[in-house]
Amino acid sequence: MTMYIMLINWTEQGMKNVRESPKRLDAAKKVLGDMGGSFKDFYLTMGDHDMVAVCEAPDDAVIARFCLTLGQGGNVRTKTLKAFPEKAYRELIGTLG
Repeated sequence: MTMYIMLINWTEQGMKNVRESPKRLDAAKKVLGDMGGSFKDFYLTMGDHDMVAVCEAPDDAVIARFCLTLGQGGNVRTKTLKAFPEKAYRELIGTLG
């Protein structure tokens, strides 16, 4: 499974209905699960982003489809980073000439 870091911000619509956010998170977890992925961690954050999620998915296409599905709801906008765990990081660095 590939790891992804999702930086999430509420839209104006999402903030107007912020009390529903936990239910939307539960629904998002189910959607990603149905696509073969999962949430590993989730954080409410302060600063440039409202929330951060650490997710796993079988491939880039699945996480792209998941992010597009979230965006269609109109409550959040996402920025997604593909993440390499420490072991992969060390392997990549080890291949440098």
